Amino acid sequence: MTDDLPRFACPDWWEKLQAGETPIPEIPLDEKRAARALAFFNRLKLPDVPGNPPLSEACGDWFRDILVAFLASQDPVTKRRLVWELLCMVPKKNSKTTYVAALGLTALFMEDAPNRQMLIVAPSQNISERCFEQAQGMIKLDEKLSDIFKVTDHQKFITRRKTGTDLNVKTFDTSIVTGEIPILTIIDELHELGKKAKASRVMQQIRGGGITMQRGQVLMITTQSDEEPAGIWKTELDKARAIRDGKGGSSPIMLPVLYEFPKEKQLDEAFWRNRENWHLVLPNIGRSIDAIALEDDYENNGRVSKETEQIWSSQHLNIEIGVGLAGDSWSGAAEWGNCIDETLDSLDALLERSEVCTIGIDWGGADDLAALYVIGREQTTKVWLGWGHIWIRPKVYEVRKGIAHKLRAFEEAGELTVARNSEEQAALAAAVCRKVYDSGLLPETAGIGLDSAGVALLIDALEAEKLEPPLVQAVTQGWKLQTAISSVPLKLEDRRFLHGGQASMNWAAGNAKQELKGSNYVVTKQVSGAAKIDPLMALFDAAMLMFLNPQANRMDIGEFLADPIMVAG
Repeated sequence: MTDDLPRFACPDWWEKLQAGETPIPEIPLDEKRAARALAFFNRLKLPDVPGNPPLSEACGDWFRDILVAFLASQDPVTKRRLVWELLCMVPKKNSKTTYVAALGLTALFMEDAPNRQMLIVAPSQNISERCFEQAQGMIKLDEKLSDIFKVTDHQKFITRRKTGTDLNVKTFDTSIVTGEIPILTIIDELHELGKKAKASRVMQQIRGGGITMQRGQVLMITTQSDEEPAGIWKTELDKARAIRDGKGGSSPIMLPVLYEFPKEKQLDEAFWRNRENWHLVLPNIGRSIDAIALEDDYENNGRVSKETEQIWSSQHLNIEIGVGLAGDSWSGAAEWGNCIDETLDSLDALLERSEVCTIGIDWGGADDLAALYVIGREQTTKVWLGWGHIWIRPKVYEVRKGIAHKLRAFEEAGELTVARNSEEQAALAAAVCRKVYDSGLLPETAGIGLDSAGVALLIDALEAEKLEPPLVQAVTQGWKLQTAISSVPLKLEDRRFLHGGQASMNWAAGNAKQELKGSNYVVTKQVSGAAKIDPLMALFDAAMLMFLNPQANRMDIGEFLADPIMVAG
């Protein structure tokens, strides 16, 4: 730690990974407490490995660095703890569940406060049982530990006899925290909580003890998600990366320990497919991971298809799924995340900076998403600015259970609205169009573009707002969207298209697949399969109209543009 860097910033994290070091800065320690924690941790034995080796032999130094930083950090001046939270992201099979069980036992042994509560939280019963079995097995292998700890098998908790403080191993649910706030909580596989509704609320409960005199610590350890990060997982991962990069404030309380490749390396398929580079993010290779077995698994399971390779690389190499994945992804996805302007956080912000706007709408059925996207052309720079919104009916949460957790996260972020029925959904979308119209920024002709399928109720709602042809136009789909599909990526590459980084659009851009048909690239719902791309299709519709170089309510584009899509095509 140096005076010229914020706390826990580690700008040389990639260099540390390449050197085989733990990707964290130097953490000041209470050396006596650190030594005590290490002595206890190292004597614990692995219950499920032949010979039951002690952790002094079986565990790598990377996790011992985590152990002492979390349990023994100390400000050299104030003598107060520095690390109140820790997020470790490490790929599968690096023994994280076993190690956190051992860390939990160590923390329980180190805690002198009486009658307190500690938790190890897992997203599923299988994981929680595995964690408890490991802790229980370590105690059974050492007679002295049986004198220190009492194990209550059927309730899955362990009590330190001297203090009465309990370590409970629980499966996550929304009522997990009741009564006293835990003084320590370990969350295994945090990324899975990103798929659960109300996980953010539970995390707030767990952290509620952080502002009390008896403060609580939180350790989160996880692999990368097998789908695009969402919910509480995305929130915590973004926070951790910002702290690591020195952008998380001057005195954060979370220490990030992230085993991942830099973004440019994640985008470089040749780099991460090279087995010589895998060890950089696998700190336990040679211990719990057999390098040859890992390669065999990749060849026989990971490379079966593009989809299996994406999931395999996300779990074994922490390659993030979503924006930036190559292959048959839409060519604009790689640059989408580089074009964020955080000031574009609302439609009002876009309107204020624009000289003209166009609107694209992709309307879904009763069990689908309806999306609207506004593109504004900035007054001086002529840069395109983007903002979008989604509407669904309540039944979508039941019909689309596979993405319900994502939709709920978009709803919480204010990017999605649940309408009571189809009429209200259409009216809400039409109201947004009317707002843009009233700003004076829509052109007289071809300002609102629609995919013509299933839009009868929407057309009625637009007419009720006095928004009619030629302002409202049908946008031909399929290959005639080629101009938008191929040109928007070029604008993103040059940062001539900026957006607010809305999670729903990041998701849609990452989902989109493109296919070469004849001489044209197409992005369609059929090509992209079950993945939802409705917001991106709405963007393409708006882009097709913006390519006509419209003028805001000051110029008639002319009779020859009565069918603007044919001209653009």
